[in-house]
Amino acid sequence: MTAPAVLVTLLTVAVGWHGAGGAHGLGWALLASVFASGIPFAYILGGVRRGRLTDHHVGVRDQRRVPLLFGLASATAGLALLAALGAPRPVLALVAAGVVGLVVAVTVSHWWKMSIHTAVAAGAVVVLALTFGPRMLAAAPLPALAGWSRVRLRDHTVAQVVVGGVVGGLVAGLVYAALR
Repeated sequence: MTAPAVLVTLLTVAVGWHGAGGAHGLGWALLASVFASGIPFAYILGGVRRGRLTDHHVGVRDQRRVPLLFGLASATAGLALLAALGAPRPVLALVAAGVVGLVVAVTVSHWWKMSIHTAVAAGAVVVLALTFGPRMLAAAPLPALAGWSRVRLRDHTVAQVVVGGVVGGLVAGLVYAALR
């Protein structure tokens, strides 16, 4: 439920549907989702099958760099394609926020294992609130749930989860709000 690929896809569909008026926006959202979550997740699954990655969460910090860079390249290519095709601003803003978030994640992951699960969950809550209004703050427990699960599974420390949430919320809030 709180896996980044799932949250990114669901969030993109919600923003696309709302931002471009229904079914038309859904098409843009699906195209954006292919580049923002589909292709990167397929790459990760391929890495797991080939034995290059230990798991689909990419839990080993030393294994994160290449999948994150691949995801960054995919999202950037998707952003360029969406811009060239005239995608609605909210969809472009969302993918741009994802690109900036991936740049931060790649940079931080070089030294430290910040929780990307929590970053994406916090960013999703911020984008939902900016898109649909304050009532979407009801989704605020989502990052806490993601963070709790990452700590409980011993994939992250509390500090890694907190920093992921703060960074994800800030990046999403600043980039999405500025570009939508």
